[in-house]
Amino acid sequence: PRPLHRGVSGIRVSGNSNDFWDAEVKDNTEKEDLDRNHSSSQSFLSLRSPFRFFFQDNSPSKYGVTENGFTADPFGGGTPRSRHRLTMLFLKLSLVVIVILALTGSFWWTISISTSSRGHIFRGYRRLQEQLVSDLWDIGELSLGPSRLKEIEFCSEEFENYIPCFNVSENVALGYSDGNEYDRLCGHGSRKSCLVLPPVNYKIPLRWPTGKEVIWVANVKITGQEVFSSGSLTKRMMMLEEDQISFRSASLMFDGVEDYSHQIAEMIGLRNESNFIQAGVRTILDIGCGYGSFGAHLFSKQLLTMCIANYESSGSQVQLTLERGLPAMIGSFNSKQLPYPSLSFDMLHCARCGVDWDKKDGIFLIEADRVLKPGGYFVWTSPLTNVHTFLRDKEKQKRWNFVRDFAENLCWELISQQDETVVWKKTNKKSCYSSRKPGSFPPICSKGQDVESPYYQPLQNCIGGTNSRQWVPIEERATWPFRSNLNKNELELYGLHSEELVVDTANYKTAVRNYWSLLSPLIFSDHPKRPGDEDPSPPYNMFRNVLDMNAHYGGFNAALLEAGKSVWVMNVVPTTGPNYLPLVLDRGYIGVFHNWCEAFPTYPRTYDMVHADGLLSLETSQYRRCTMLDLLTEIDRLLRPEVLNQSYQLFKSGH
Repeated sequence: PRPLHRGVSGIRVSGNSNDFWDAEVKDNTEKEDLDRNHSSSQSFLSLRSPFRFFFQDNSPSKYGVTENGFTADPFGGGTPRSRHRLTMLFLKLSLVVIVILALTGSFWWTISISTSSRGHIFRGYRRLQEQLVSDLWDIGELSLGPSRLKEIEFCSEEFENYIPCFNVSENVALGYSDGNEYDRLCGHGSRKSCLVLPPVNYKIPLRWPTGKEVIWVANVKITGQEVFSSGSLTKRMMMLEEDQISFRSASLMFDGVEDYSHQIAEMIGLRNESNFIQAGVRTILDIGCGYGSFGAHLFSKQLLTMCIANYESSGSQVQLTLERGLPAMIGSFNSKQLPYPSLSFDMLHCARCGVDWDKKDGIFLIEADRVLKPGGYFVWTSPLTNVHTFLRDKEKQKRWNFVRDFAENLCWELISQQDETVVWKKTNKKSCYSSRKPGSFPPICSKGQDVESPYYQPLQNCIGGTNSRQWVPIEERATWPFRSNLNKNELELYGLHSEELVVDTANYKTAVRNYWSLLSPLIFSDHPKRPGDEDPSPPYNMFRNVLDMNAHYGGFNAALLEAGKSVWVMNVVPTTGPNYLPLVLDRGYIGVFHNWCEAFPTYPRTYDMVHADGLLSLETSQYRRCTMLDLLTEIDRLLRPEVLNQSYQLFKSGH
């Protein structure tokens, strides 16, 4: 084979004598050029000398002849090598100038920035650092997943309806009484590290809207006696079959709830309950809601009703309302403020709700006033308000007089009273409070007392919300559904620009489309049909109760509604993150403030979908207050079983 030779490319070897003569003439010519270049290079010495420190000559002699027979002077412009060195010199000089300018600019910028700016930059750096540590921690916990799962056991059968933080017998043993035994108490060790099992005969709830009227008995804890003894306006039930409970009216010609809602609308001055929206009413807090019949009726009028009631071990108002696919959570007026911001709801409703508004010097009415928006309505239906009973019972008359006078001190206007129902309207002018008689009770809260979003703080004896920037009468707000898109001036109250809300909503629109493309083949979300079933017509949907554990601006809620999904969303704003809950509520949604290292105040198996975008890193990064295992076991407790658990697999986006 031919040997490989290493040489200079482009050299031609020839035996012709003319080639030798040409080469000799060429050498003489190059020597003459070299002499001229050497003399001209002297003029560059003065330029080269100052930069000799940066550019050292690696040749054997300063101007000696190299092994190739050429003078080693980089400033000679006649050869490619010299031009290359000249170019490199200018590049290095440019680099030195750039470095000097950069250092000078950085120095002046450091001097010019304010102390607050430096603090902001430092905090931003710290947040990035904490996020990195949190992510590494989460990765470590996830890597230990299989070993951690072995530690989780199933709860015993008696814990089918287990709610951490609500233990009446334990509270009584600790000395709580006078209704306080039903309060939420999340102390150390209140949470059990076990998975709550569903009842043996548990069945998947009926699709909405059929599930609003009929539920499975086995899915809730209730006795036959509790079913048959119910018969009040908001607690009307009837056993349809052995395994179902129906909430339909006994008469097709008369519905007590519909007639009652119509009466309230007329007392306000409206034609019917369909005009509540035009009066500025969108969200309603239904205190002691019974089984949610009032909210179920108003839902068809585009009104959103949040039911709250005390914890009940059996026949729970909250559990049955949620099972019907209606908003509800455990909450009471016993001793602590509700986990809602001031000025949250357009209307408060209490129909024989069990709250003694005249007790404890009217402190319950003060809390009701705090969460009611300016210009909002307080509706109270009770035998105590019936004028005809005053003649026979002086004690009831005394109690009614106290509530009436106290409401006047709160700047509530009594606009109508019929039979057992009274309607007040909260003032929309702050000047009303200063126009009261000197020394009037209750006083106005100071700025230090007037916390915008209290989290189960003790009830206060002062009027809250007057210092809030969100003091806007309901009549001056856009009506629903335009209310969900806050204008520029409204967003400025929260320090936001309209572009931020637009981007947030657009992102969640894309997310919802992606979610449903994954869910539809699995659980027939958009086209719910199972083998043997007839094709149902819209808006039948497998999803109804949705929990957004980190709601932020409420963008996920907005995207679901715009996509036409027949759902309601419990928008939860964590206590550890930015508080945009007032913004969420002002958009016409419902929501609550919550610490996710504690159990959510609801019963097991109450949500079809749990959305947890960014929650895991938010909660587990706060000084390791709780573990990822705690959060996931709580999510498991809240989700409905069987096929609906697939929503957890798809929506538990932790970062």
